[in-house]
Amino acid sequence: MPIKHAAFGLLLFLTFQSARAQESLSKDVDYAYLDKLIAVCKANYPKIKMYQAHISAAETSVKKAKLSYFDIFNFSYLYVPKNDRATPVSASFPFTYQFGFFVNIGAILQKPAMVKQAKSELASAEYDKQSFDLNMEAEVKKRYFTYIQKKAVYRVRSNAALDVESMLENVKKRFVMGQETLEKYNQVLVMQTDHAQNLLNTESEVLIAKSSLEELLGQKLEDIK
Repeated sequence: MPIKHAAFGLLLFLTFQSARAQESLSKDVDYAYLDKLIAVCKANYPKIKMYQAHISAAETSVKKAKLSYFDIFNFSYLYVPKNDRATPVSASFPFTYQFGFFVNIGAILQKPAMVKQAKSELASAEYDKQSFDLNMEAEVKKRYFTYIQKKAVYRVRSNAALDVESMLENVKKRFVMGQETLEKYNQVLVMQTDHAQNLLNTESEVLIAKSSLEELLGQKLEDIK
């Protein structure tokens, strides 16, 4: 009887090991679809939009800094009435308007530094977004691969559970016919219960991995074709 039990256990071990050996994640990974998920994430994820808003604000600051060069120059005029005796008017140039043009030397020295600072802030905002984009791309890939892994594990355990169900039916028939011991029948019954529990746990892990990925995408995977 111990020899029969050992042979039975060896058969189960070889069956499940063969199933594991045939499983590979590479056949489940769709890199074109993964690129689409990354694009969806970049289009929808709020923090990416925030970094883009920072860039837009920095671009506006650069434009304002460049336009502020016009603040260096001031133009003014003075109206002088002809009958105003307090303000002498030349007989040769009997104009009633006086014009003035002024240049702010201090502003001339300050403006280049202001423009340079605005450009530096723009570059910093762009670098921040590039860094965050790379991090988000890596995170989408990580969660996608985790989701694919959980689905593959679920598939393996689902197939194993079906095998155990079939095995349980055979052992049960043999037990009813008196061709199998109660001990072996109980062993397979416990194995079937364990596989059913593992299958439920794995299904939960698949749903959690899917939800984690969809968090970055801002929409359901089913809506992304």
